[in-house]
Amino acid sequence: MTAAGPIAAPRPFYLPPFRIDLEIRASVPRVLPAAAIVRALRAALVAGGAPEPASVGLVLADDPELARLNRTFLGKAGATDVLSFPLLPPDAYPPHPGAARPAARPVSATARAFLLPPGTRLHLGDIVVSVERAIRQAVEGRGGQAGDVRWAPADELRLLVVHGGLHLCGWDHAEPDEEAAMRTLEQTLLAAG
Repeated sequence: MTAAGPIAAPRPFYLPPFRIDLEIRASVPRVLPAAAIVRALRAALVAGGAPEPASVGLVLADDPELARLNRTFLGKAGATDVLSFPLLPPDAYPPHPGAARPAARPVSATARAFLLPPGTRLHLGDIVVSVERAIRQAVEGRGGQAGDVRWAPADELRLLVVHGGLHLCGWDHAEPDEEAAMRTLEQTLLAAG
């Protein structure tokens, strides 16, 4: 049990070659069907070049939980909309536009990660999204990539899930070129539905 209430067991979704373990906190409003949420994450993993087969944990939570995680793991005060906890370094993924690192040499996905028995799913990490914040950003016109879009909370939630998935795959937005490339890919993935 957490301060936010009981923790339900994650619900596994198998979208080959990925298993996505979706956990929705009891206090979180449902603004998008679970199937749509995991499809958005799968699209981000494929676009980000995630090794296959793999698994990811996705938690839909609220602002207090994100604030605790933000403070504990990033040393920052206050809630945020999405946090990603990658288990692999960025160079475990294929190079992408705008990345500040040199292009990686072609290596198989398993060689980039840990040696695992054949058929074992590599866990890529976990993503935690504040649905509370997604709703607020969307209805207050602070949604979208630039924080200036008023749209449906479901659209904002999809964006945050895609954004978190790309972070797991080594994408970042600290540098202008990589941010532009990441934003373009997010737009493409959201448009594809």
